[in-house]
Amino acid sequence: MHIYGAVSPSPPRVILSLFCCPCQISNQLQFPCKLDTDFRRGIRKLKGSHVTAAFWESIKSGLLKNPTQVIEAPSTVEEEEEPLPEEFVLIEKTHPDGSIEQIIFSSVGDVDVNDLEALCDKVGWPRRPLSKIAAALKNSYMVAALHSVRKSPGEEMMNILVYLESSLAEENDQKKLIGMARATSDHAFNATIWDVLVDPDYQGQGLGKALVEKLIRALLQRDIGNITLFADSQVVEFYRNLGFEPDPEGIKGMFWYPKY
Repeated sequence: MHIYGAVSPSPPRVILSLFCCPCQISNQLQFPCKLDTDFRRGIRKLKGSHVTAAFWESIKSGLLKNPTQVIEAPSTVEEEEEPLPEEFVLIEKTHPDGSIEQIIFSSVGDVDVNDLEALCDKVGWPRRPLSKIAAALKNSYMVAALHSVRKSPGEEMMNILVYLESSLAEENDQKKLIGMARATSDHAFNATIWDVLVDPDYQGQGLGKALVEKLIRALLQRDIGNITLFADSQVVEFYRNLGFEPDPEGIKGMFWYPKY
């Protein structure tokens, strides 16, 4: 069983802190954003990432400010509008019974805590208080999710029209949460990815890779260039292939655990 992230209230384990270098992320991702225009609100091109400083220096740039620095007057240039959340069909396939299944990516943050708890149970994660799960989702900078929507034969076009007219899911569709990842951030320099998980029934299809790639792209669109996460040792190679680097320039992740 492959579990992509490591965030557990269980006793301390050996995990690595990984850092993402934006300059290593290929523009040719596994799932480009040209898949199903019926469900897309607009294609957004990724702005180039101009990361020229070393990782540690880029972090320090946000921390070490000259105390005698003159405060600049407020800019009269209108601030760039932040990219809107995305929602679109990632994969569509027809089953032998004629039903159509769509895997829908969403960064809207529409994750039900009970659905998430059921998904965590399925991948073998220890249970956490629902109130804390709800708080974690609410306080996250970004929540990305994968839902499976299964449609009966002949209902596809009707459901597409209903979907486009309403943000509510169709009552006749079988919709379930099959993947999630979230990120916390200071909204300026740094972000950390947490809780990356995919339903075991859907693993091995590249969905975990697509989920993390889309989350990284969304963070880069918001000009956040220092992206980190914590990974169990068995999935380090998975994240390496996505451009993450353990302990860049000798930087170590440090952990403090209560001793009771």
